[in-house]
Amino acid sequence: MTTKKLFILAGDGIGPEVMAQVQRVIDWMAKKRHIAFDVAEGLIGGASYDRFGHPLTDETMQDIFAADAVLLGAVGGPKWDSLPFELKPERGLLRLRKDLELFANLRPAFVFDALVDASSLKPELVKGLDIMIVRELTGGVYFGQPRGIETLPNGERRGVNTQVYTTSEIVRIADVAFDLAKKRHNRVHSVEKANVMESGVLWREEVQKLHDAKFPGIELQHMYADNCAMQLVRAPKQFDVIVTDNLFGDILSDCAAMLTGSLGMLPSASLGAADANGHRKAVYEPVHGSAPDIAGKDIANPLATLLSFAMMLRYSFDMMDEAELLERAVKNVLDGGLRTGDIMQTGKAKVSTTVMGESIVREMDKLAG
Repeated sequence: MTTKKLFILAGDGIGPEVMAQVQRVIDWMAKKRHIAFDVAEGLIGGASYDRFGHPLTDETMQDIFAADAVLLGAVGGPKWDSLPFELKPERGLLRLRKDLELFANLRPAFVFDALVDASSLKPELVKGLDIMIVRELTGGVYFGQPRGIETLPNGERRGVNTQVYTTSEIVRIADVAFDLAKKRHNRVHSVEKANVMESGVLWREEVQKLHDAKFPGIELQHMYADNCAMQLVRAPKQFDVIVTDNLFGDILSDCAAMLTGSLGMLPSASLGAADANGHRKAVYEPVHGSAPDIAGKDIANPLATLLSFAMMLRYSFDMMDEAELLERAVKNVLDGGLRTGDIMQTGKAKVSTTVMGESIVREMDKLAG
């Protein structure tokens, strides 16, 4: 039996429901593939605040550091909107990324053939879509100093956030993007606002230098962020890998996600730097939020979480066959007509979270022979 240390943070809202479907796959792999995951669980976000008075405790972080990879559900909800800023559920997520130094956020946006009609764009624009957005995750305006809200001498209030990047921060995220492009279609779009921001000028210059020195065989194009947003809804298949900063990556990845028809379909990975053994700290999570309005109703789409688990198998554990098996099972179940409410189409069968999870495992059984 091969043992992998996995730490699960189910989080808030629909997080526990969709995470339960991952446990089905973990149990299947232990039984059918003799792959054992040493699974530990902890609290994050609002669930952690309710229990411990903090969105992510030091004790939980110690357990996380001991794991090979982390699988996260979702955090947040209106229940905690009135909390002080430093205690909001999302601060737990930001601490997780910062403490683990998860600087590279990988956000794939791909369209299953069975869901082409679920997109708000014309089928010919999204059929076969497969984009990877690489977002810098630990720098930029979300973490730059100074920041805060202050009262000016004239009584006005002023909010301040600082957009700041260094050469090393830019180079390491661009390196990840170019490396991914080598394994895909050899195209990278580097996105910033060099026309109005000095940080964008630096970003463009450093990405170009890295390309010229290390990745001359990769096609590189520079693009302003506003144009990129327009192009994503105009001609999205022109993109292969998009690399961009924290703020623009946050916005553009959600834009790209909706090209696929539902946030409930898309996974993500957040990776740290490789150590001497090539291992990276990593957190995997669905793109969707906690969806408190449907929590507890067994109607949430678990596929983004299952596909995040597939990314974990691929990037953290080098289990390519198992990752492809799970992804193929998702494709086949969708081709067979099963849908959760968020991706429901006329003539298809609407199923619950639980039934979708059970169906994926049954399909894995068929594929595994």
